[in-house]
Amino acid sequence: MNNLKSYLISCQQRVEKALDARLPADHILPQKLHQAMRYSVLNGGKRTRPLLTYATGQALGIHEDSLDALACAVEFIHVYSLIHDDLPAMDNDDLRRGKPTCHKAFDEATAILAGDALQALAFEILSYDPTIKANDTARLKMIATLSKASGTQGMVGGQAIDLAAVGTKLNLPELENMHIHKTGALIRASVNLAAIAKADLDPAISTHLDHYAKCIGLSFQVKDDILDVESDTATLGKTQGKDMHNDKPTYPALLGMAGAKQKALELHEQAILCLKSFGSEADLLRDLSLYIIERSN
Repeated sequence: MNNLKSYLISCQQRVEKALDARLPADHILPQKLHQAMRYSVLNGGKRTRPLLTYATGQALGIHEDSLDALACAVEFIHVYSLIHDDLPAMDNDDLRRGKPTCHKAFDEATAILAGDALQALAFEILSYDPTIKANDTARLKMIATLSKASGTQGMVGGQAIDLAAVGTKLNLPELENMHIHKTGALIRASVNLAAIAKADLDPAISTHLDHYAKCIGLSFQVKDDILDVESDTATLGKTQGKDMHNDKPTYPALLGMAGAKQKALELHEQAILCLKSFGSEADLLRDLSLYIIERSN
């Protein structure tokens, strides 16, 4: 895992520069909107989704220069979702990544617009960014992949299911379905965008990578649910115990804490099996799967 630690630092530094370069400068009109976008994006975070894009690219032999834009696109969608999820009409959170949420630092209207603008910027990048070394057919497939992962068949649909599930009891398939959409879809897109960038990739390899991403997308949410119970606000950088307070269905509530931890481990083991056709070039993907279920925030 020492190799992973240095990789995490290296990739986080790389994607920070790439994000900064693709965001509008805060002195350009409308200044307040651009300031809110930059505040929300350049506000720390684990950058798990960009890390997965880079690690998938490494497994497939794609140079990092061709992955920067893809990593940024998926992170812009992720941050837009966080801004909107934190709004009073949704999860009503005051803290994100250890700092006031966008609507607290600015105002609700600006936060909504900042999220909207980041969503649009993600697709502008996939359409036009010159560092993406892909033909028009591949670019269109990238746009379609991220669109589906972001919409009603992905993240937004999962959020709608989540909001409707407050105060209800879901069984395990229903809970997994919610998180396959809400959390898992964008994690799968992070991996799949890099796979699309590899010209003439064996469809079987694409399928293995997609199933790997599905497994870690679920394990990521299981671990989030565990941390919501076991961690604290300072470590998480967001309000601890929020899911329990809001009576949301979670893996620990359904399976018990021991059962939730076992579920996370099983998903990790399934993810590793999906990479059996790879050699050491996929070690970072293997390490990231373990990191996801062992992280502290």
